[in-house]
Amino acid sequence: MVKSVVGEEQQLKLAEDRLTQSGLSCEVGLVIGKLSSKLDRGFVFDLVQTPRNDAGEPACSLVDINNNQKNKNKKGGSSSSPPLLSIDADWVSEHARQVSRMLLGGMKVVGIYIWANESSFKNSTLVLCQTVKGAAEAAQLKAAGLDESLLIHISYSPRRWTCRNCTVASNITSSSLRPCDFKMGKALASLQTFRCTYSFDMRLPIFHENRSSIESLAAILRHGISNQVQELKTAKALIDGKLVIDLEQCASEGLHDVEFLVPFMQNTALEGSQKEVVGVLTFRGSVYSFAYINSREPVSQALADIKGDILTSLQSRLDIICDEEDSESDPIAGGVAELRNDLSTEKLGAKLDLKFLSQQCKIAFPRRVFVPWLADTYICDYVQPSETLEVLKDHFVELMSVEAPTDASKILELETEAPTLGFFASKSFWDMVIPKSSGNKPSLSERNIVDAGTVGVQKSVRSANFNITAAVLILVVSILVGLALLYFKGSS
Repeated sequence: MVKSVVGEEQQLKLAEDRLTQSGLSCEVGLVIGKLSSKLDRGFVFDLVQTPRNDAGEPACSLVDINNNQKNKNKKGGSSSSPPLLSIDADWVSEHARQVSRMLLGGMKVVGIYIWANESSFKNSTLVLCQTVKGAAEAAQLKAAGLDESLLIHISYSPRRWTCRNCTVASNITSSSLRPCDFKMGKALASLQTFRCTYSFDMRLPIFHENRSSIESLAAILRHGISNQVQELKTAKALIDGKLVIDLEQCASEGLHDVEFLVPFMQNTALEGSQKEVVGVLTFRGSVYSFAYINSREPVSQALADIKGDILTSLQSRLDIICDEEDSESDPIAGGVAELRNDLSTEKLGAKLDLKFLSQQCKIAFPRRVFVPWLADTYICDYVQPSETLEVLKDHFVELMSVEAPTDASKILELETEAPTLGFFASKSFWDMVIPKSSGNKPSLSERNIVDAGTVGVQKSVRSANFNITAAVLILVVSILVGLALLYFKGSS
């Protein structure tokens, strides 16, 4: 349980100055940081304002309930109540979901902050608890092994900072909020950076509908990504070329390279008979990952954060495709005829029924790019194959309230090739594993190569036969000559 929280003084002071000068009576946003269960301490790196919703309305406002009371109490003399906070909890949760995609290993949306006076804050406990719970669920804190979240209150009357934490449960109430020590310091200076390149190659079968219903592309990929969790759990790790001991700390500063040693495992994805499997999805590529830990945390925490970041990155790419599919108004089945004739499709509907696909397809997933953030840290975003880095500008301003660098050289494009998804369909299971000669006809250049290879083989066979015949003849002649010499020598 987090007992104390340290906030990055420079960033929080900037946030306080901005709020003071804005003249706003209230504001809500996300708390970006890190919660360490091993240290019982939380770290806050920055506060990110939740943008206005699609209707142009702020995510937080004050509601004056005294007007209704005046209508009921015509005689007057009733005590006035302070305005209540009205928060669009669903919009804050959506903001938390999208920002979580941009954060790297170890960094999370660890809670929300509220800018309001003391009286309105105390009288709005229920809506605050609901907002904290929604943001925690959208940021998937439980999936990351975290069961608590933070609520930071910045009061302007009187001026002070307070922090509370609460257990992320289904029934968060006012009693769930517990005060914790909060102070400002240097939370970013003590971070250590770890990076890793993880290559994956999944083979996911598509079974015949007689055995199980044809699944959507998204469902099959989610299952395949979840299988990577077990593979990474059993992986040993090297940090800077040395085998990792779980409880040791990394004393040296600077950038540390991580390499996972994945044990050899039997690929069970292609198990099945000829009648059961009607196609195979291959999902392969490399994920570039960063993780940040406090210098007092063991290196095992860095490994756990990198593993979580790898899986989150794969899941985020799939979610981006699903989000785009949901935003399209045209029926999914409308593109089936086009997909059948396109063997290098860059975009494939995530909910497309795979039984309509009869030919091979290849789909490029979004690639990950890294953008400088605070101090020496990075955040990330995802770029579609048809997009350029220009799309990052509006995205960073809207979601993270920061300007993307105008100098493209500062953006790390480590994934020069995006992960790709391939679909291979065939009437026979073995046609997918060992292609037969009766498959797709080769092009003219391929035929020439094959014919040239065939001629070369025939020549080599003829040459080998000639050499064997000559060797046998020489051996026979040698034997006959030897016998003749012995005969003449004996007769003489």
